Amino acid sequence: MKYRPLGETGLQVPLIGLGTMTWGEQNNLQQACEQMDYALSRGVNLFDVAEMYPVPPRPETVGETERCVGEWLAQSGKRSDVILATKVTGRADQKNSALSHIREGARLSREHIRRAIEGSLERMKTDYIDLYQVHWPERATNFFGARGYKHNPDGDGIAIEETLRALAELVDEGLIKHIGISNETPWGTMEYLRLAADHGLPAVASIQNVYNLLNRQFETGLAEMSIRENVGLLAYSPMAFGVLSGKYLAGQKPAGARLTMFERFTRYDSPQSSAATKAYAEIAEQQGMSLAQMSLAFVCQQPFVASCLIGATTMAQLKENIDAVELTLNDEVLTEIEAVHNRYPDPAP
Repeated sequence: MKYRPLGETGLQVPLIGLGTMTWGEQNNLQQACEQMDYALSRGVNLFDVAEMYPVPPRPETVGETERCVGEWLAQSGKRSDVILATKVTGRADQKNSALSHIREGARLSREHIRRAIEGSLERMKTDYIDLYQVHWPERATNFFGARGYKHNPDGDGIAIEETLRALAELVDEGLIKHIGISNETPWGTMEYLRLAADHGLPAVASIQNVYNLLNRQFETGLAEMSIRENVGLLAYSPMAFGVLSGKYLAGQKPAGARLTMFERFTRYDSPQSSAATKAYAEIAEQQGMSLAQMSLAFVCQQPFVASCLIGATTMAQLKENIDAVELTLNDEVLTEIEAVHNRYPDPAP
């Protein structure tokens, strides 16, 4: 495994990190434990969780992913061997929110963050979290694929300063070691950094945003910030919900696959995304590699990426994904990828 520094934390994180959002829904406890055992044996010691997981979120399953991690930690005794990251749910107090069951409508206030961390620590049977991340912003802004920004100051809600100060308290108490953000914008990231500098508060160490061959929007604005401010990207959905495995090409709907089982995942379901995926698959075939590994290798080669967070429902997928860390794309392949990107720029939001 290859490792990269995570901001100014002193942590070295694996270039491939283990995503977990299927545990408790598509994967049971035994399968989750098997994945963690294997991942750690390959040097993948960053496990990324969230209090709202598994996905899709349901009141009946909320917290099950963290409970899977907690059972594994209790059984294995390997807490000190892993870098454990989880997330506090962003604002979900709207009536139509699919997450209104979390803390009776989650907010990013001091009280809610305190309740969230206590729940995560209990479920994961640990007394500290290495990286605690804000899952999405409190304010009304663009995330989860929203396009066309419309400014709405009435939707700001809890100020970032209150959120950051609440997180700083948890750092002071030793409940969390480092702070991260997720699904953030360039302005939001810089506001966290500004407030930290102005008030002597902990600086965010990472940003976890979507990044893959079908969505490279991170490169516009956030990539420069990431490098200049030393805020490493934890790239989520590097396989675009599995679309970049090629298994959905030509309208295929494999049994047990995420997009077959759950209709809510439409982010990569467009003619443009399908055409781009087909073009990328042709490059991979010509080069004698799988589309999955080419997609992951592309993410891993970016200088602003600290870790590429993979997710798998089978051990075969997990092994193939981890093996991608050994693959380096040459200039010829990268040129061909850029040609497809220019034809289909960011087809998925």
